[in-house]
Amino acid sequence: NTSMCWEINVKDYVCTHDIEGCAGCWGSFQEMPASTFAQARAAEINAMLKAVTQKSSNSLVFQTLPRHMRRRAMSHNIKRLPRRLREIARKEAEKAVHQKKEHSKNKCRKARRRHVNLVVEFNRRQKKNIWLETHIWHAKRFHMVKKWGYCLGDRPTTKSYRACYRAMTKHCLLQDLSYYCCLELNGKEEELLKVLARMCSIDTGPTFAAVPCLSGRLQGSLVLYRADRYPEDVLGPITFIWKPKDGSGIPYETRQLWIWTHPSLKQDILTELKAVFQCSEPVETCSPEPIVTLLQEEKQTDVAMSVSKKRKREDHEGEKAVPVKKIIGDGTRVPLQSYCWTSQTTGVVISDLTMEILRYRLIGPLSHCVLTEALKTASVQTEMADAETELNNWWVENCKNSEKVSLHQRQEAIFELLQGISSPSEIAAGTILGLTVGDPRVNLPKKRSKAMPNPEKYQDNEKVRQLLLEGVPVECAHSFIWDQTICKNVTENKIPEQDLNHMRGELLVPGSQLDLGPRESKIPILLVQQPGKVAGEDRPGWGSGWDIYLPKGWGMAFWIPFVYRGARVGGLQEGLKHSEYKRTPHVPNDFPDCPAGIQFAKELENILLEKFKRRPPAKRANYVKLGTLAPFLCPWGQLTKDWEVRNKTQEESVVTSSADSKSCATESQVPCDLKPGLMIEDSQGDMMEEMTKIQNLCKEDGAATSSGFFVLRSRKLLKQLSAWCRPTCGKGQRARPASKLGQKEMTEDALLPIFKCYPQVLVWVSLSLLRKGSPELHAMICIPTQEDYLQLNKDQLFCGPQEPKHSDIFKHKILKLKERKKNNRKALESGASDALEAKAVEEPKELILGLWPDPLPDVTSHCSRILLGFVTQGDFSLAAGCGEALGFVNLTGLLHMLSSQPADKKGLVLLRTPASLQYRFARLNIEV
Repeated sequence: NTSMCWEINVKDYVCTHDIEGCAGCWGSFQEMPASTFAQARAAEINAMLKAVTQKSSNSLVFQTLPRHMRRRAMSHNIKRLPRRLREIARKEAEKAVHQKKEHSKNKCRKARRRHVNLVVEFNRRQKKNIWLETHIWHAKRFHMVKKWGYCLGDRPTTKSYRACYRAMTKHCLLQDLSYYCCLELNGKEEELLKVLARMCSIDTGPTFAAVPCLSGRLQGSLVLYRADRYPEDVLGPITFIWKPKDGSGIPYETRQLWIWTHPSLKQDILTELKAVFQCSEPVETCSPEPIVTLLQEEKQTDVAMSVSKKRKREDHEGEKAVPVKKIIGDGTRVPLQSYCWTSQTTGVVISDLTMEILRYRLIGPLSHCVLTEALKTASVQTEMADAETELNNWWVENCKNSEKVSLHQRQEAIFELLQGISSPSEIAAGTILGLTVGDPRVNLPKKRSKAMPNPEKYQDNEKVRQLLLEGVPVECAHSFIWDQTICKNVTENKIPEQDLNHMRGELLVPGSQLDLGPRESKIPILLVQQPGKVAGEDRPGWGSGWDIYLPKGWGMAFWIPFVYRGARVGGLQEGLKHSEYKRTPHVPNDFPDCPAGIQFAKELENILLEKFKRRPPAKRANYVKLGTLAPFLCPWGQLTKDWEVRNKTQEESVVTSSADSKSCATESQVPCDLKPGLMIEDSQGDMMEEMTKIQNLCKEDGAATSSGFFVLRSRKLLKQLSAWCRPTCGKGQRARPASKLGQKEMTEDALLPIFKCYPQVLVWVSLSLLRKGSPELHAMICIPTQEDYLQLNKDQLFCGPQEPKHSDIFKHKILKLKERKKNNRKALESGASDALEAKAVEEPKELILGLWPDPLPDVTSHCSRILLGFVTQGDFSLAAGCGEALGFVNLTGLLHMLSSQPADKKGLVLLRTPASLQYRFARLNIEV
């Protein structure tokens, strides 16, 4: 029958044509087996049916209707939908995702906002990143970042860049530095000093054994190294405080030492301290207190909710006791982890007090006004407020001793004199003042106000002058915060905020000051003066202030009074700007030779590279054409190696030229009877003698030749370099040769030992632009040519030369690589052989358009100006009124530049940002 159609199931083959009109189908059907042909067509039909029935979006059925047909009732009533869509909607409703969740009664907002449940939830959210006690306050007002295992405030959400600078310059800026780590060393003074001397050097400045620091009167700061590895293997900068002696006069008295370090450096420093002191984990001593785990606490909470009673626990004696409420930021210590290590040989005990001692920083000339108005010294108390509680029992016991009461009164007198000082920079750097204060929540003002000095109130200028000349006595540096038992007592017996508010509500005169009497808490604190800017000649003492140490649990109790006294709060970015304006290295950004600095540089490179890749090639800079080899990373190792090779090449050329000149002189002047062998021997003897002198000089300076680079921190050599960087003559300035500054002249004899002893060394420098411009991160520091100096002499408004545009030698390679990948992909899709797959796998690493691939060529001579170093911090400085930058330069390159520069152009360099071809003149300084 010619009109008959083939009707087969989906599993076979379906044809809607008749036999006569389906000659092509019939012919192909006859050529190939029917089953194979039908299976292929069936797969296509199945794919088509699946594509038709499957939704391409995440929207619900009623949301796919045209807008004029949609009704709100359709979202919950399927019968309102058209009949053709009801079955699909019914299947959707059966899914667990779209079913209504049953809200448990104990998860309502009121239950979630209870203090007990809030603290449990906050501790759960601190599993990965620790919160500070001021976290909730910061989270409402700051952009938060997760760094070094903490959740920290980066910068305010308000526009406050200039306001924070004004606070640092004219009033007070407040920062929470409680994320800094405190390591306590406890042992005999002789043993501590003997071991710690191996981890530092006197060439870099005062060490742990400095007399003012050892007495406990001043805070010290230094850079730690691995034991006996100076000047290599840097661990990082630290500050330290010795506990003042008791005055018993015992020669082998046990001393306490606090070492404060950045969290990124803590693990390396702690590991090295345990190694040098030969510490092991204790069995019973200093075991951490048992802490209820999160799972146990959640179970307890669930049980408490079901019974609808308060949570209670039983102690070992079977008596019911209310558990101590956890503090925000305190649920971070793992119960099974050790925080104390003891040395069996020396008896030294190392304790980790991180988050046990809080630390706030007040920056600005009126920071002491904020302190004196927000804090009031504790009153003397000789009777217990309540015999049943342990509130202030330690303070009552100490007040019974007349000597300790007298010491407290002396500390109170010095604290009150602080308001008569115009700036904290007038006091000796690192001055320590111990104090015991009352509860700062009691004397809160009604409104937020700015704390200002009151000259009429403090007319005793003689005592202020005496304090500035003599400083704070050693006895007044004593504080009860060194005793962990007292700190624990103070933390546990803190009056809750709820009780204080209830007492305020019961006052007869609303708004009057609350008087707690003997129930008022007494808190031991420690005040440490921060010196601010100490190096350089301009703005001495800028950025000085006070650090305040206090026991844990009292974070917000001190934070709010400081804010109410007018202190503006800053975050991590404000701390970075503070160090930039002080021209001091920032941790860990500006420590490229320590493990934390290397890790930071790698993370920063990855962040900048990902940001660069996200932009299309037409909307980003082509760094190959701009002549920028490393826009996201400073290749310090390659920079120092290239300069070492360049220096050796120059020395060989100088030796060759001098040998040629000597040979010419001997041929013309030396008598014929002189034996040449004697001349060779004499020259070899002179060279050996010269090398011996150089080796002795290296030993004296404490330097050592190394395979890797390190940062120069020898104060003696830095002072010498600082004198050489200054112009010795010029228009409008007095001639100041290095000899008048007490330093050597820049001669070949003075430079040769430095070249030999410090082949791969970086020097910390500060740069200020002569004209307009704002330096950026990873900007290049280059050496000007003689033509640049001539052009600057002709035109004083000359900003700087321009770098010629480079050619992109990788562009065609990238295009060919893309085309090859495209062809390979097509071949693979069309069923190519396995050889093409293997070839695709063996292809080299993908090149990125606009970036140089590894390995980099010679970084020093890649551009028209010789590269000297890189910028690590750079911006327009509100303090100096011009563009300023901080960074590192190679020591060998710096000396070569200074030796070839004119007298009035000493220290003049060129700066070029990574995304620009314009060089700009800048003045280089080394501030010591």
